[in-house]
Amino acid sequence: MNYIKHLTGFFEKVVQDKTLNPTHISLYIALFQFWNFNRFRNPISITRDEIMRISKIASKATYHKCLKNLHALGYLNYQPSYNPFKGSQVYMFDFSEHLKPKPRQTTPKTNTFSEPLDEQALNNSQTSAEQALVPSINSINDTNLPNPLNMDEHPKKEATDHPDLKNQTTPAIKEKKLRQKKKEPSTPCPIPTLTEILTYFDEQQYPEIEAHKFFNYFSSNGWLVGGKTKMKNWQASARNWILNAEKYKQPTTENRARNLNTTTNKNYSEPL
Repeated sequence: MNYIKHLTGFFEKVVQDKTLNPTHISLYIALFQFWNFNRFRNPISITRDEIMRISKIASKATYHKCLKNLHALGYLNYQPSYNPFKGSQVYMFDFSEHLKPKPRQTTPKTNTFSEPLDEQALNNSQTSAEQALVPSINSINDTNLPNPLNMDEHPKKEATDHPDLKNQTTPAIKEKKLRQKKKEPSTPCPIPTLTEILTYFDEQQYPEIEAHKFFNYFSSNGWLVGGKTKMKNWQASARNWILNAEKYKQPTTENRARNLNTTTNKNYSEPL
């Protein structure tokens, strides 16, 4: 038997069979390896642990389910053995006999440039709904067909389909709203004049020099609080200026370095 033709016939059969999944194919390849070791003689004796190890199947239920499916679909003949000292037997079918050379179809050559450009099938006025359907190059791409072996699988509905959940706001939406509120520009206060600041500092019974410091500082940085945000209330900023100015007043010290003063007639030869 030509095993290359056999595998080619097997995969051509798999392409047309939409009920198989990768686990079935992996199990069949493991059985084919045992058949190869037996020089393609039927039947072959198999052991469950060895087949599961080669096919990378970890579940015993999946192993038996796939093996019975291959038997039911005509890929092999499975004869289970319930004797622990005797392995189960499998008859492998030869798919190389189903391959027949297909006659070559020749199409007459046509001149692709014989028709004018304005008489082509697709015109600029045609919509996308009128375009011709081009078949897929590889028919394996049709993977959305239902699988009769797994009828218990049902599509899960999204949580947003429920009418009661549509009106609820998720934490992500709340966070997005908060970010939008932060991005909204705040209305800055009108820039005060030096006369208004002098009058306000005079009402607070604070020196005029501090009013000039306040005006010069915020005029230099564009009336930004902390150098980042626009000032909203200059009277409140002025009150903070007055409160914080008390902290930075340096106490006056007299007779600095008093302990360092020494008499000029000190005798350095005397012991301490």
